[in-house]
Amino acid sequence: MKLKTLTAEDRETFDEFLALKPHALSAYAFENIYIWKGLFSISWDIVQGALCVFFTDGIGTFMYLPPLAEDVGPAVIEGAFTLMDERNTARGVSRIENIEEGDRAFFLQQGFACGSKFGDYLFLRDDLAALKGGRFKSKRSAVNYFEKHTRASYQPYTQEYKQECLDLYRSWMRSRSLLNPDTLYQGMLGDSLRSLTVLLEEYPVFKMPGRLVMIDSRVKAFTFGFKLSADTFCIAYEVSDLAVKGLSQYIFRRFCDELKEYRYINIMDDSGLDNLKRVKESYHPLGVVPNYIVKKTFS
Repeated sequence: MKLKTLTAEDRETFDEFLALKPHALSAYAFENIYIWKGLFSISWDIVQGALCVFFTDGIGTFMYLPPLAEDVGPAVIEGAFTLMDERNTARGVSRIENIEEGDRAFFLQQGFACGSKFGDYLFLRDDLAALKGGRFKSKRSAVNYFEKHTRASYQPYTQEYKQECLDLYRSWMRSRSLLNPDTLYQGMLGDSLRSLTVLLEEYPVFKMPGRLVMIDSRVKAFTFGFKLSADTFCIAYEVSDLAVKGLSQYIFRRFCDELKEYRYINIMDDSGLDNLKRVKESYHPLGVVPNYIVKKTFS
């Protein structure tokens, strides 16, 4: 393989391969690949008609997605693992992440070990936009409180607010860090900041509409998302001033209300963290989209 470093100019190629079939996992979008530039060296090549995407950091190299093609042969998988094994010194680092349910059987038939990964939460957009019924009483009350007690402006994101959004995230991150000392969560907050910085520094690269809530001419909340498939939109970021009651529920509902062309909303996974799980489950998902990791078996 002759790997090439991922650039913004590669979008058209990636979009072509990602569109070969519909996907439910948030990983299957150029936005959710490119954004990890802040944490990984991302490289790719087309091998026997299949797009292969590799992520590399200080630990080693792995495939962020399985090879993308209409028909992937065993030789492509074998070649990918050969490349990873040549780069990785630690046993078991070589792997393919974000395997969808429909592809799991193929890898099992090839003799690979297939383990579960945290799946994405999927919702009906209409539920999140309307917040009707007893299930959503507390969410609806929070939105109503915010609208009654706060004079705010809900508006599209523009680059003039880049630094304010980064400053708000850092403030939010400090507050979250004090509330949750879990080391995994602390690391995720830092990783998320690096990804957000890529998003905001290179915003024209992304097809990610963003929205702001302004209070007293200051950014107090922001959200960004991207189209995942014809009927599914993924919300990738939502950050708000924790001191403003009802703000997070308000911006989430407003954004979902705008997305009328979509039937489903994906709000990504919970990374196995109980606090994130509680928040996501409080909106009553349709279910969790299965996600798997593939590794070689060792005797």
